[in-house]
Amino acid sequence: MTETIGSYVGQAHGSVHTGQGHQYIYYFQEAASRLREQSCARRRVIAEADREHLAARFVPPAGTQNARSRLAESHTVLIGGLPGSGRRTAAVMLLHDLSDTRGTLHELPDTSDDDTDSAPLDADDINDGDRLLLDLSEADESRFVAVQNVLPSFRAGLLDRGAHLVVVLPHRLGYLLDDGLKRFTVEIGRPSARQVLSRRLRLDDVVFQPEQLDGSDLGTFLTQAPMREVAGLVDRIRRHRDTSPPDRGFPDWLAAALHHRQDQSMRVATDLAAEQSGRRKALRLSLAMFHGATPDVVLRAANSLLDVLSHPPETAPRLERDDLHAELSAIKAEPGPDGRVLFRTPEYDRGVLNHFWTFLPDIRRQLCDWFEHCLAQIPLPKNERNDAVKRFADQSLRTARPEDLICLTEQWTSKGAPGHLIPSAAQVLACGLDDERHGRHFRQRIYEWATSRETSERLRQVLVVVCAESMAGSHPDQAMVRLHHLARRAERQAGADARLALLKLTGADHRLYRSMLHRLSTGITQGHWARDREIFLQLADPVRLIGSRTVRDSLVSCWAGVLRQPVESWHLALTGWLTAAEDLRHRELVLRVLAAACAPDIRVSGQVYRVARAWARTAGGVERSHTADHLLQRINDEQGIESYGHAA
Repeated sequence: MTETIGSYVGQAHGSVHTGQGHQYIYYFQEAASRLREQSCARRRVIAEADREHLAARFVPPAGTQNARSRLAESHTVLIGGLPGSGRRTAAVMLLHDLSDTRGTLHELPDTSDDDTDSAPLDADDINDGDRLLLDLSEADESRFVAVQNVLPSFRAGLLDRGAHLVVVLPHRLGYLLDDGLKRFTVEIGRPSARQVLSRRLRLDDVVFQPEQLDGSDLGTFLTQAPMREVAGLVDRIRRHRDTSPPDRGFPDWLAAALHHRQDQSMRVATDLAAEQSGRRKALRLSLAMFHGATPDVVLRAANSLLDVLSHPPETAPRLERDDLHAELSAIKAEPGPDGRVLFRTPEYDRGVLNHFWTFLPDIRRQLCDWFEHCLAQIPLPKNERNDAVKRFADQSLRTARPEDLICLTEQWTSKGAPGHLIPSAAQVLACGLDDERHGRHFRQRIYEWATSRETSERLRQVLVVVCAESMAGSHPDQAMVRLHHLARRAERQAGADARLALLKLTGADHRLYRSMLHRLSTGITQGHWARDREIFLQLADPVRLIGSRTVRDSLVSCWAGVLRQPVESWHLALTGWLTAAEDLRHRELVLRVLAAACAPDIRVSGQVYRVARAWARTAGGVERSHTADHLLQRINDEQGIESYGHAA
C-alpha cells in the first residue's frame, strides 16, 4: 500500500522531497522539541539548578564523610561501590559541596577528540578552582589502565590550580586498581532506599503516613531497586496523584506506581511456549512494540514482521480465519473505549519485548529491519511513534546492540528517507547518549560522523540538534568539539545551525568560551578552515574575559589570521572592537590585543590604522580620536617604534 502526503506536515508519510523547505524545518524543530523533553526527564545532574534540586533530596550513603575528608585533604577521591548504589550522584554531590571554589563543576570528556595519540587526561584542561567529575563506571580495561597511568601527573595539576577531582570507579575492574591509588579510594554503601523515598515524596508535596510505606511489595522493591528506580517510583506516584480521582489516596497511587514495575517475564514465557501460531506470536510482539495503537497499526506491524522473517502465508481463505478482534482476544488483549489496543495485564508488553530480545537473539537483526520498515511505512501519531522508538532503543541498548541504533540513524537520514523519520533519528541517538553503558560509544560515533566528508547534510543537521539539545547538557566539552567540526564542514542550513548552536553553547559558559577561542586560534593559525575565521568574528567579544592572559593570547592569534584576509571581511568586526575600546575600562587591553595581532605585518598594521582613522572621523568625537591615537601608540610599541604624537 502506498501512502500519500497529507496537507498537515505532522502527518506526512512516504517518500518526500529532500529539499530544505518549510516541511523539513518543521521536522528538525520537532526533533529539537522532542530532545528537550527527553533531556528534562533524564538529566545527568551537572547544571547548577539541577544540583540544587538534587541536593535537597540527597541522602548521604555510608562512607560519604570519609570521601569528603579525603577530597578536602588530597583534592582527589576515587569512589567505589556496587552498581545501583548511587555512586555518580554521590560524586556530583561531593563536588557540589565545594561550591565556594572559583572554578566550574563539569565532567571530563571520555573520548579522545582530534588527537588519538593524546593522553586520556590533560592537565592543561584544568582551570583554577575547577571541580571535575570523571565517570569510569562503564570504562573498559584499556581505558581504566590508561587513566591510572596519567592520574599522578594530572593530580599535580589539580594541586597547582586548587582544583578537585572525583572519580567513579568501575566496580567490575577493581582488581586492576593500582596500589598507589588505593589511598585515595573510598567505598560508599547503598543509602536507605526507604529514607530516599520518604524525602523525595515530602519534597514533592506527596502526602502520606509513614506506616503506608510498610507494605511487602514496596519493601521488596526498595530492597532490590537501584537508586535511579527509586527516584522513578516517586515520579510515577506523583503522576498518579495528579491524574487520579479526588477520592483516591496514597495507597492507590503507590499501588498503581508499583504495577508499572511488575515482572511478567515468567507469564510471557509460559504463554509463548504454549503458543503454536507464528502469527499470534507476531501479533504479541507487534502490540508490545506499538502498545496503545489502533488495531490496524498492530495488524500492519504483525504482517510486516511475518514478511521480514519469511514466515509462510496463511493458506486458508480469509473469511475462514479469525478476525482481528478474535486474534487479539487470543493473546489477552483488547481495544479500550478509545479504540486503542492494550494487553489486559499491566506490564505484559514490557515482558513480551524483553522475552523476544533476550531469548530470540538470532532474529535481532531482522527485528531492526522490521522496526525501520514499520516507522517508515505505517502512519503513527507523534506520541505513539515516540513511545515505540523509546521501546526499541531500550531493548537494543539492554542487549548490547548500539549498532542497531546507529544503523537506524543512517537509514532514517539517508537521501529519499521520509522526512517524518528525522525526529526519530535524533531520538534514537539521544537514547544512546543517555545510556550509562553505551553513551561513550555514541559520543565517539557522533565525532566520527561530524569529522567525515561522507556524512549527509541531513544527518549533519540531526547531529547539530542532538549535540545542542542532548549532549550539551551532560558533556558540553564534547558537544562543543562536534558542533565545531559540523560548523566547519556542513553546508547550507546545517552549517548555519551548527554555528548558531556553537555560539549559544559557548556564549553561556566562560570556560567553554575560553576553550573555543583556543581551538579557533589553533585552527586559524594552521589555516585549514576558512570557516574558523567566520566563527571567530561571530564569537569573539572584545570585553568578555579580556582580563585573562590566556584569552588575550587566543584573541591575538585569531585576529592575526583574520587580519591577513581582505579588509572587507573584517572591517565591520574591527570597528565593533574599536567602539568597545571607547570605554576607558577596557581600552588598554582591547587595543593591546589588536596591536599585537597586526604589528608583525607592516601592511596589515597600516590597514588597521586606516580603518581606525576612518571610524574616528565617521562619528567624530574626542573619545574616538583618542582611541585611534591610542591604537597607533600600541602598534608602535609592538613594532619598537618611538611615538612622536599624531596630528589629525
